[in-house]
Amino acid sequence: MRQRQMLLSTLREAPAEAEAASHRLLLRGGYVRQTAAGIYSFLPLGFRVLRKLERIIREEMQAAGFDELLMPAMQPSELWEQSGRHTEYGPELIRLQDRHQRGVVLGPTHEEVVTSLAAAEVSSYRQLPLRLYQIQTKFRDERRPRHGLLRGREFLMKDAYSFDTDWQGLDENYQAVVRAYHRIFERCGLRFRAVEAEAGAIGGEGETLEFMALADIGEDTVVTCPSCDYAANLEKAVFLQEERGSGDGDSVSEPEEVHTPGIKTIGELSAFLGERTETCLKTMIYTADGQPIAVVVRGDHEVNEFKLKNELGADRLELADLETVERVTGAPHGFAGPKGLHIPIYLDSAAAAAAVKGSTAGANRKDYHVRHLVPGRDFQAERIGDYRNAQTGDRCSRCGEELVFSRGIEVGHVFKLGTKYSKALGATFTNKDGQEDWMIMGCYGIGVSRLISAAAEQHGGESGIVWPLSLAPFQVHVIPVSAKDAAQTELGTALYEKLRSSGIDVLLDDRDERPGVKFKDADLIGAPLRIVVGKAAAEGLVEWQNRRDGDEKELIAAEEAALRVAEICSSGNG
Repeated sequence: MRQRQMLLSTLREAPAEAEAASHRLLLRGGYVRQTAAGIYSFLPLGFRVLRKLERIIREEMQAAGFDELLMPAMQPSELWEQSGRHTEYGPELIRLQDRHQRGVVLGPTHEEVVTSLAAAEVSSYRQLPLRLYQIQTKFRDERRPRHGLLRGREFLMKDAYSFDTDWQGLDENYQAVVRAYHRIFERCGLRFRAVEAEAGAIGGEGETLEFMALADIGEDTVVTCPSCDYAANLEKAVFLQEERGSGDGDSVSEPEEVHTPGIKTIGELSAFLGERTETCLKTMIYTADGQPIAVVVRGDHEVNEFKLKNELGADRLELADLETVERVTGAPHGFAGPKGLHIPIYLDSAAAAAAVKGSTAGANRKDYHVRHLVPGRDFQAERIGDYRNAQTGDRCSRCGEELVFSRGIEVGHVFKLGTKYSKALGATFTNKDGQEDWMIMGCYGIGVSRLISAAAEQHGGESGIVWPLSLAPFQVHVIPVSAKDAAQTELGTALYEKLRSSGIDVLLDDRDERPGVKFKDADLIGAPLRIVVGKAAAEGLVEWQNRRDGDEKELIAAEEAALRVAEICSSGNG
């Protein structure tokens, strides 16, 4: 492609609201442009990267035995009502009505549609397993779209689904997709980890894995063990539990109320009383399916709502509003404590271990806290369990090594759904014994447009991106320094035509621009291989740079440069 013929507009500076490095680089490099909050147009450069991602995904999904189809983005609301997700999915689900006042939704995912399709098309075990996938636009009305393509309201996704006669078949398909995902992300040049995760709004009856591209801007915390293969999302992470100390509280003084005017946070309480935060108890009031409950954790710990929700078996778990807090505690927000509460109390095991020797908590009275609280003596817990997030210092439950924390971008997720959707939408088949049975489902997603940002985060720098060869919109950038120099123009064009005829994605900067402008734009465009045609063109020499290996440049013959490009591109070493 000749650069002067492309819609390729680079920016010297990114908009101030572009906080993530990938967002800034994709805007400055002319890959995307924002149309509205969380909604982007892909310019030719960005679209080329999308197409390369799609090709990799298609090759690996088809190798795993999946057939491609295309389902509608606009879906009947009644399907979501059948599955129970029309209300459960929450405000992120975009709901509309057509001219006949029939409800429709813009699909954030396609479990309902594909299950109804399977229910209509499959009747016998002879038609199973069924493996389907699509690459299609999805819609989610995010409360706060941010970080460019990392969290948008409209995005491109690969979603796949398997239907089996039994759980063994589901496991085989699940493992096949896990292997395919490893190959996909390796081919994309990403540093990633597969981690145990929660199913979230998709739900299901079995294990689930998230694939995390490691990046500081990631919204998810990845918890890993440096000594064994344990890896989990923070929501799912488990760790060695502290042993509860001995004693029944008899040696601890009786509870004592302390006047703490205006003290509402653990940090303020710790400073006011001169106590360590781990000796304080944090009492959080939630509503579980509309009923208030309390969860108590150590002052230096955070509640893990996913663990709590699973313990309760609740469909909805939400922090209680201020009115509910005051109604159940008798005090405004900031003074809740377990003593005297008449709602179920869920006590984290670390808090229970710490409180054996007495702890401080809210007194359920404005401007008061209470010291020397001991569980079992001063309050009764409904249950004691793991209700907190892992944090620095916690140790692996498998091998005892201290856990490591990093940030990650979720780029893929695989689920064992079981019969969650097949039962709701009537997806049955006749088994070998002539009996009607439920199809066993799995679903598997990849955020295609999100992958672009993940790659840009990992391969970007201050001046631009150095794309992996497999994703680069152009593998090689040929840059004649001066458009007015006949020798440079002739040699640059000859190289361009030679490489293009060999099937290599090559960009020729044939613009009449200053060298500084050309090089700055080239950095932003991010081709991994660069050939600069300068003053030595008359001698048949060019400046060669493999940007994947650093900034080193080499003056070589133009023919040698063409051979190197061909060799690198044919090897696929990206």
